[in-house]
Amino acid sequence: MVSQDYGREKRLLTARHFKAVFDSPSGKVPGKNLLLLARENGLEHPRLGLVIGKKSVKLAVQRNRLKRLMRDSFRLHQGILAGWDIVIVARKGLGDVENPELHEHFGKLWKRLARNRPAPVVKTEPAGVDSQDA
Repeated sequence: MVSQDYGREKRLLTARHFKAVFDSPSGKVPGKNLLLLARENGLEHPRLGLVIGKKSVKLAVQRNRLKRLMRDSFRLHQGILAGWDIVIVARKGLGDVENPELHEHFGKLWKRLARNRPAPVVKTEPAGVDSQDA
């Protein structure tokens, strides 16, 4: 079980991390006024990066509200997102959406992303155990 915190290790911190997701996303989930890009990270926990420009959401107070909401939703759903680096790109109009609607929308987006997973990243069998040999 992934812990429910949102510490430093759960964030995309460098331009290189963001660039990796933008250059070769293995999962893309378009949503209402936003785009979710994801890429396997080979870790046992997901990491989140947010791109909310002034052009898309004019007021700082709105941008900050969106960031808080996105981080919270991510924190609550990170169990199903393990192994992904995720970047959320905000588009025009996202700042006008109310909080309950956003929470619901993100819940659906996380589930869609989890379904798009190409293959499980974390192996459940211990090393050296192969089920085909039996």
